[in-house]
Order: sequence, then C-alpha cells, then structure tokens
Amino acid sequence: MILDHLSHADSLWGLHAGFAEAFAFLRRPELAELEAGRIELIPDMLYAHVERADARGREASPLEVHRKYIDIQYTLAGNEEIGWRDLASCLHPREPFDEARDIRFFLDAPLTWIAVPPGYFAIFTPADAHAPLAGAGALHKAVMKIAVDWR
Repeated sequence: MILDHLSHADSLWGLHAGFAEAFAFLRRPELAELEAGRIELIPDMLYAHVERADARGREASPLEVHRKYIDIQYTLAGNEEIGWRDLASCLHPREPFDEARDIRFFLDAPLTWIAVPPGYFAIFTPADAHAPLAGAGALHKAVMKIAVDWR
C-alpha cells in the first residue's frame, strides 16, 4: 500500500509499466467534470471508475481484494477513508473469489484506517485487502484499475 499526493506520482512510474498512463489520466484538467461510471482507456489493461457516492462508514465497508488489477484510489472531493490489511492475514472470506468481477470480500477487520484527503491517492496491489468508501458524507473519487500483467 502506498499513500501520497498526486504531485509526487512521477516518482512511482518505475514501479509498474501502467502507472504513467494511470497518473496521466488523474492529472486531466477535466477529471472533476467527468460523469460517474467506467471509462475504458486501454482494453483489458487500464480503466478508470469515476464515483460520486455517499461514503458508507467503517462498519459498512468490507475488506476486498483483486487479483487481476492494481487499484489507485484518488480522492477528488470529500472525506475518504480506506481500511487496510495484508491479504495473507485475512482468514475469513465472505464468499468465493468472483473471477468475472475480479473481487473477493472478507469478514476480517482492517488492521488500520487511512485518510485519503482530496489530492491524495492510495495504491493497493493484490497483496493488499482494502475497504474503500469508509469515510463520511459525499465523496467524489476516481479509481484507476491497472492490469497486474501489463502487456
């Protein structure tokens, strides 16, 4: 898990071949004006999911993991908070892994909670269970989904 401000993202490009494209999208001047929904950037490799939603709070935000995609969760507005726990210590799956949706939820509680204020992002790899939308109030965010197996 990585937490940082968008202005520092260039230093992370070397960690994954898809990060440069993902962060370029997050720096688009019109990002805040985009409609909520999925935006396909590179089929099967990179897409953005723009969200405008009410945060759910900690109790209603279960841990989730993905196998195919790395998440970059970027807050545009609102009070985002995301729970975190390493996947290896998640012992209580809520259901089997959903291959079609690339997601599995857990009953385990996060080990820590991370504030992700506007202008900041958090990166979660397949080794990171995370519980997004755990803040309070209206939230506007963009989640970049970057294929682990970038081609």
